[in-house]
Amino acid sequence: MPMTMMRLNMVEGLGPVLQLAEGWTVELPAEIHDVLDRRTDPTWPTTWFVPRLDEKKDCFKDVYSVMNCWGANHGAIAYGHIGADVLTLCSILRTPVCMHNIEDKDIFRPAAWNAFGMDKEGADYRACQNFGPMYK
Repeated sequence: MPMTMMRLNMVEGLGPVLQLAEGWTVELPAEIHDVLDRRTDPTWPTTWFVPRLDEKKDCFKDVYSVMNCWGANHGAIAYGHIGADVLTLCSILRTPVCMHNIEDKDIFRPAAWNAFGMDKEGADYRACQNFGPMYK
């Protein structure tokens, strides 16, 4: 199934920062699932997820890179590829996004973000810092 995995990290001195990865659920062979599932509490629900990779983005070159950049080994997962909508919501709420695998052509940010540079991710941080949080 198509899924979007998200994590909101609270960074001291910065506040909330979102990470997002679109991808798909996968089924592992039972013997592999069992070994991995026993490394944590097997009573917790387990969904195996593989992100959409992108060689142009350092954090999405391979699955290991995604997990190495991820804030922790957990995330919230939603059905469908909704990442572009979540990134737009983050700009409205003035929450910077530090990691995503959404195509630039699919991302909408307010026109004011253009004044903060051509680097979209860096502009997120600069605009959010400049305008301040929508809610405190």
